[in-house]
Amino acid sequence: MSALSVKVVGWARSFPVSRGVRAARQWTAGHLASLPWDDSAADTVHSVLLSVSELVTNAHLHAAGTAHLVLTWDGRCLHVSVADSDPRLPAPRSADGEADAGATSGRGLGIVTTLADAWDIHASHGGKAITACFRPYGGADPHTGATAGLDGGLDARPDAGQGAGPDGPLPS
Repeated sequence: MSALSVKVVGWARSFPVSRGVRAARQWTAGHLASLPWDDSAADTVHSVLLSVSELVTNAHLHAAGTAHLVLTWDGRCLHVSVADSDPRLPAPRSADGEADAGATSGRGLGIVTTLADAWDIHASHGGKAITACFRPYGGADPHTGATAGLDGGLDARPDAGQGAGPDGPLPS
């Protein structure tokens, strides 16, 4: 049997509605700057920041409370998890442009689906967590081995987003 060695770095922080989405985006940008990504990952950085905005906004809007944001970098994938206290699991909206033409909301998960390499939604601690995986240099999904499809795929990790403390790094 061979030994498995995994090095992971991560951060966790809670963002109440009063702190706003901008604070979550700024906090995320600061941590992204500490990762060993080169200039070719600029599109991934923008995708992560936009997805954080969408997911934290959804948590504030639908759960009417604090969004718990966890960033975890495992060397191949940046996992962005946002948890809230609303137990209702959302579903992506229909792609029917006419039905949603006048809507002023409801596009957040569609944006995350487009930007992330994989994502999932699962029940977590009486609420839910949405986790998106971003691979700055492409390649196969580190959890399934599959290459992401156009729909973003599903990353079926039941433990995503768990085990992090408030405002502190995850152990490596």
